This record gives sequence, C-alpha cells and structure tokens, in this order.
Amino acid sequence: MFVAKVIGNMICTHKDENLKGLKLLIVQPVDDQLQDKGKPLVAIDTIGQSGEGDLVYLAKSRESSLPLNKELVASDAGILGIIDYYNVKRMEEI
Repeated sequence: MFVAKVIGNMICTHKDENLKGLKLLIVQPVDDQLQDKGKPLVAIDTIGQSGEGDLVYLAKSRESSLPLNKELVASDAGILGIIDYYNVKRMEEI
C-alpha cells in the first residue's frame, strides 16, 4: 500500500467492460512528509467517495481491484480509503 493525493479526474469515452460505472482519478504518490514522489498515475476509486484534494491510500496490481469483487479488472492502482488524519513519528523522536 502507498499514500497519494488526488489531483484530478479522468473522463473516458470507451472503457473496459469491468471498469464501466467506476470513477477514474489521477493521483500523485507522496512520501511520509507528504511531498510528491514519482509520477502521477490513474487509479480506480473502489470506494466511490474520493475527490480532488483528498489524501488516500492505494494498493497496486491485483490487490487494487479486490474490493470490486470482479474476476479480472484492468487496473494498476485502486483507492482503498480516504485518510482523515496522518501522523509520522521518527525513531529519533521516540
């Protein structure tokens, strides 16, 4: 799993049959200090609640589509939840 920030939506006129009715969002992965890390990617909103500006946690590969209960879904990343509160303690702070 990893953390990302939702930065936009994607509109598709043609989708794979298993993606119909699902929202596709553009997310920017972030590090533990919430700074951009890597390139943005497209993720399926498996919870149906995410929107631009939300901090979310995602899964990649096969795990990204598990909440959809479908056999095969063409997916690289899936949003599994919205993060309401985020706190990181470093070992030197403990």
